[in-house]
Amino acid sequence: MGLQPLEFSDCYLDSPWFRERVRAHEAELEKTNKFIKDLLKDGKNLIAATKNLSAAQRKFAHSLRDFKFEFIGDAETDDERYIDASLHEFSNFLKNLEEQREILALSVTETLIKPLERFRKEQLGAVKEEKKKFDKETEKNYSLLEKHLNLSAKKKEVQLQEADNQVEQNRKHFYELSLEYVCKLQEIQERKKFECVEPVLSFFQGLFTFYHQGYELAKDFSHYKMALQINIQNTRNRFEGTRSEVEELMNKIRRNPQEHKRANHNTMEGYLYVQEKRPAPFGSSWVKHYCTYRKETKKFTMIPFEHRSGGKAGDGELFILTYCTKRNVDTIDRRFCFDLESSDRPGAPVTMQAFSEEDRKLWMEALDGKEALFINLNKANAKQEGSAQLDKIGFTVIKKCISAVETRDAKTCNEVDLENSVDWEVKTITSAMKQYLRSLPEPLMTYELHGEFIIPAKSGSPESRVNAVHFLVHKLPEKNKEMLDILVKHLANVSKHAKKNLMTVANLGVVFGPTLMRPQEETVAAIMDLKFQNIVVEILIENHEKIFKTLPDVTFPESISMSVSPPNAPPRQSRRQGQRIKRPLAVYNLCLELDDADSHSSPKEDTPSGSMDSLSSQSPTPVLSSSPPGLLDRNHLITDSGDLSDWTTNLSGQSHSSMVSWMNTPCTNPVATNTVPSAFSFPNPSTGSDRAVESIAHRKARAVYPCEAEHSSELSFQTGAIFEDVQFSREPGWLEGTLNGKRGLIPQNYVQFL
Repeated sequence: MGLQPLEFSDCYLDSPWFRERVRAHEAELEKTNKFIKDLLKDGKNLIAATKNLSAAQRKFAHSLRDFKFEFIGDAETDDERYIDASLHEFSNFLKNLEEQREILALSVTETLIKPLERFRKEQLGAVKEEKKKFDKETEKNYSLLEKHLNLSAKKKEVQLQEADNQVEQNRKHFYELSLEYVCKLQEIQERKKFECVEPVLSFFQGLFTFYHQGYELAKDFSHYKMALQINIQNTRNRFEGTRSEVEELMNKIRRNPQEHKRANHNTMEGYLYVQEKRPAPFGSSWVKHYCTYRKETKKFTMIPFEHRSGGKAGDGELFILTYCTKRNVDTIDRRFCFDLESSDRPGAPVTMQAFSEEDRKLWMEALDGKEALFINLNKANAKQEGSAQLDKIGFTVIKKCISAVETRDAKTCNEVDLENSVDWEVKTITSAMKQYLRSLPEPLMTYELHGEFIIPAKSGSPESRVNAVHFLVHKLPEKNKEMLDILVKHLANVSKHAKKNLMTVANLGVVFGPTLMRPQEETVAAIMDLKFQNIVVEILIENHEKIFKTLPDVTFPESISMSVSPPNAPPRQSRRQGQRIKRPLAVYNLCLELDDADSHSSPKEDTPSGSMDSLSSQSPTPVLSSSPPGLLDRNHLITDSGDLSDWTTNLSGQSHSSMVSWMNTPCTNPVATNTVPSAFSFPNPSTGSDRAVESIAHRKARAVYPCEAEHSSELSFQTGAIFEDVQFSREPGWLEGTLNGKRGLIPQNYVQFL
């Protein structure tokens, strides 16, 4: 049972039961006051903790924003650039989240703390003051009454009458105060229900608003997350291919270091110990130097370097060599020594000590020293012997292999005739193709043009990349170009069946990049460019018809060098809301389980194969997956047909090459969608208001500078192009407009309004 109501009539009786009910009401208000006091304390602690969390999150965001990955080489792939920018995107995401959290902390103060403090101070505080008055009047009333009753009856009538009037007035005042106090007690008991709960309700409203904002940010971020997962997977796949090449080079050098020395201007270089003579009786000391020698100029350079002292190099010395002589052990108490004489270094010759007898022989040979043993390390002639040739036989073999792969039918194990070459496994045929291409004296795309092919893959817009590769393909020797045409046409055909064989354009680039292109000198730096070789092959496959069936623009190199530099396009800004910009993605098959041929199961119809596009050309047409994002089914990745779907297991090489090795890794990443949102959008600061945005809607603009799109959401145009229906974009510094029926983004400082 709750509190008993306080009857106003009981104020006049002021019975013990009335006083007990009043005390019950007072105790309840005291409990309410304590509850609000504790709630205020906890609320302030919550605000402090929220601010501390926000500060920690912001510090974390700053750490993400301030860090930048360094890369090996002189350029990054598109995937790597997006990964580099991801830390900044994460920072922006946290920043946006913390802005909402700060709003939450402010709302807690305004909607919870202040209303409760006001209720406690103004309402409960007023009741406390009323209680003090009531208790004081109670004491006064009953003290006066007792004093009045103790008056002697012998007092004069006037004095008695005056005392009676005073007692009566005091009683009336007491009753009035009692009535007001009782009314206030019951009023506050009813008032506290909504005065306490309403601020808590507002607090939860603010809390859920914060969570809703977080949900919206997370939903907006999920598209970016899925795209970034593909960027990461693409980079991981390229890493696996590059790592296998690096390990192969490392093993080659480990087996024979001298045969794989880097070609440079120096005839010979390496560490030697140099004898430094000291005044008697200190004798001499031997100091390690890094020495280089160029036979054309006779220049010998030596730089002191001690690994054990932190790797600090000393001052170098250069002199012109005139003579080199081998030192025998009977003339010096050390092995592997030889002397150098110089025209610009008078005095005694410089005595050097090599690391071994073989090392000394190499130095003596390079320095034209006496008793030098010359070793012929030229293997060019040996390399040419037995190598494949780009001749009529080679063309016939490749054409027949391609025909066999593209026309053969699916067969069961019982139907396969191992004595009949028609029934050879596709793996055998494709391995033979790759072996032939790798056995050519030089790669199909030549050593001479290798560097030129790599350059456009490292920079420029998608359109300029295609144009550059188009131009360079037609610089190839005619036989090379003809063979490349045949192969790329075949690869384009294979990629059309990617949903079945999982060989997307990007995957084919990984497999055939090292086969069609390779540098003349095997170095780690060259292997770091392997990912760009893959991109060149992707461009060839995606643009086969244009590159091989049409002639390139003969003024292409000149047109680039003579182009006028327009102003810098506005930087991309992070965006909180709105439509995200879409771009196609290269979706790698994320896992593959290689079983026996008999156990291969058919692919499910809804198995997502990902985009047929790659990041090399940024094609504006996205390919939609037929099923929602999820994990690839490891049991439905290989078919038992003998047609192009068999490329999944065969293009990797003869056995377990790098492609197969990364395909065999456990599948842990979800297949991403084909849309890549940009960052979160902010209102355009240059518009001033929505009215300002509306005021320029449907206007026309003229291009004052040419521009090549760097993104599928942007427009490419020449000077003088007229844009229709131009309006401000949500991205600061960008406009949206229509050109030749296509709508996209335009840098604001590239155009003038008409």
